[in-house]
Amino acid sequence: MRINAHSHLLPEPHQIPTFMVEKGVFSIDADRKFMRQGSWSRPVTDPSFFLTEKLEWMDRNHINHCVVLNLSQLYCNGMEQNLSRDVIRFQNDFNASLQSDRPKQFTGGFVVQPNYLDDALKEIERCVNQLNLKVLCLPTHFLHKGEQWKSVADPICNPIYELANDYKLAVEIHPYDGEEIISLQDQFWRFHLVWMCALTADTYHFFTLFDLPARFPNMRTCFAHGNQFGQVNLGRRIQGYEGRPDLFEGAVHPRSHSQDANVFFDTLVHDVLSFELLVKRQGIDQIVAGIDDPYPLGEMETVPGCYPGKILDEAVSQNIITREEHQAIWHHNVERWLGKNID
Repeated sequence: MRINAHSHLLPEPHQIPTFMVEKGVFSIDADRKFMRQGSWSRPVTDPSFFLTEKLEWMDRNHINHCVVLNLSQLYCNGMEQNLSRDVIRFQNDFNASLQSDRPKQFTGGFVVQPNYLDDALKEIERCVNQLNLKVLCLPTHFLHKGEQWKSVADPICNPIYELANDYKLAVEIHPYDGEEIISLQDQFWRFHLVWMCALTADTYHFFTLFDLPARFPNMRTCFAHGNQFGQVNLGRRIQGYEGRPDLFEGAVHPRSHSQDANVFFDTLVHDVLSFELLVKRQGIDQIVAGIDDPYPLGEMETVPGCYPGKILDEAVSQNIITREEHQAIWHHNVERWLGKNID
């Protein structure tokens, strides 16, 4: 059994509601060559962005089950409340239909917009109780009241975590919108290659300092892309905490959240040295297989020399993990994060 804990899937062009296309929220060209949002566009780089081809890709790569996260383009940051509510409802209904129609192949994630807290809590209730979704997807940051970007670990989001804890949800924290947050020229894909990792490390910084793993023990949180920058940054955080304690009033020591049993990290760190650090920092039990398919920054065959599961295979060949640990990362660890068995 191989379970991919980090996957994405596009709707077919005709499945996207007219209001989303007309308002420039999100669309896909009829020939399925490009996805678009306002003036932004990016190529559809692999046919497995879509369901039929995704199933073929899974079979070809011996992947039995995928956790389908929301599309980052549909976090709805900065969007007007009613429009945000409708877009999020579409996204969650789409993922729920995948899970309902093909429960053996897919677990669906659902998204909420923290800026509209009452709506977010109602949508959690709807998704859990009506749609049977148990994986809550959150952006690392959100635009609060249209003025300031906040980490999703900010205390104003605690009601979301309280409800997630009550429902014993799996939570996925995933970065996006770097170019909206950071005033730098968009060049050489810097927002995906550098700043997405920095955004994740920033939210992990607050997530642990505010003691959220201990405060919400029934919630199991996974940080995307291995929280790669957060792993290498631990020593600097400890140095800062101990050197300037006056700046950390009310915060717990960064070291206190090493290898939390309810905090997980996916394997998408792209090189075996980074993976070895992840193993040493967090322990085998807290690592789940994540491909980030079908994007080219995922472990995709469209990238020269790459294939799904490459880092894990290299880690075995270099004696960083055993074959038994390899299988645990692909299977049992993902089940522990999800809180359910995948048959």
